[in-house]
Amino acid sequence: MDRHCPLPLENHDTVQLAHGAGGRLADELLGKLFMPLLHNRFLARRDDQALLPAFSGKLAFTTDSYVVTPLFFPGGDIGSLSVHGTVNDLAVGGAVPRYLSAGFVLEEGFPIAELERVVRSMAAAARECGVEVVTGDTKVVGRGQCDGMFITTSGIGELRDGVDLSCSNLRPGDRIIVSGTLGDHGIALLTARHGLSFTGSALRSDSAPLHRLVAAMLDRYRGVHAMRDATRGGLSAVLNELASASAVGIVLQEDTLPVDSAVRGAAELLGIDPLEVANEGKLVAVVPQGEAEGVLEAMRTCPDGTGRNAALVGEVVQEHPGMVVMETGFGSRRIVEMPLGEQLPRIC
Repeated sequence: MDRHCPLPLENHDTVQLAHGAGGRLADELLGKLFMPLLHNRFLARRDDQALLPAFSGKLAFTTDSYVVTPLFFPGGDIGSLSVHGTVNDLAVGGAVPRYLSAGFVLEEGFPIAELERVVRSMAAAARECGVEVVTGDTKVVGRGQCDGMFITTSGIGELRDGVDLSCSNLRPGDRIIVSGTLGDHGIALLTARHGLSFTGSALRSDSAPLHRLVAAMLDRYRGVHAMRDATRGGLSAVLNELASASAVGIVLQEDTLPVDSAVRGAAELLGIDPLEVANEGKLVAVVPQGEAEGVLEAMRTCPDGTGRNAALVGEVVQEHPGMVVMETGFGSRRIVEMPLGEQLPRIC
């Protein structure tokens, strides 16, 4: 007779299919890992939904999925990245981030110790950002059906009064500001993924929350016209989207674009344009000409340092609507096109 235990054994070192089945192992994973690390008054109820207090003003809502590889990289990991990315999407819309949800898709056999490391990182990032993970879900798929772990996060924020940020707000004469060096995240991921190294360089992701930087900017001037975080497609994609939405042209000055020397060197060797490389801790702001210097100063003096390398890089013009043009260091001009595809897949 073939005898076997009808219940799965507990205290596994790796994720089992039963961890996603809603039974004893699923309850153990929730009670021993997720609940203690992400604990707050909303999760403590253990309901299928979070009952949240109402806001007096407008509500902002966003959602994103994270499939980055490798899961752990110089400067961050999928846990902190999933918090930073969602917080930033709320922040650049003019909202104060408040609550997050988190959905995990785990591959059978994934080490429990690494899962705990990711959740600890997520919890630390949430505390740093002043947000709470108030609800979530866990699913497990078979071996080979998921590359270790995928995370989906959604975020809710409260919109600031008197703020109107939109891609369609650009006007001729506006100035373009970037909050720091470009391409750090994508180049760091590429080198980590393929085991590349460059002598004398320490490439790190720029993954960071931007809500405090946005607050510093909007405290200085609430009439900022538009703001975006430059993630997939980098600065090129963001500026082309803005120019198209507002039916204006944009002119960049090549010699003002902040790019770290290590990133620039790696990008040149790999044949990659840093303007098309993803960032996870940088934003692009479009500001009326008369307020540009004041906003720039507020960014550079933001206490958390996320705007210390902020730079004025271009302006909005009436000519060539929908097109982004760069004035190069050689005195020529070139078109900065919308990227045709993703140079570096799975960077977030």
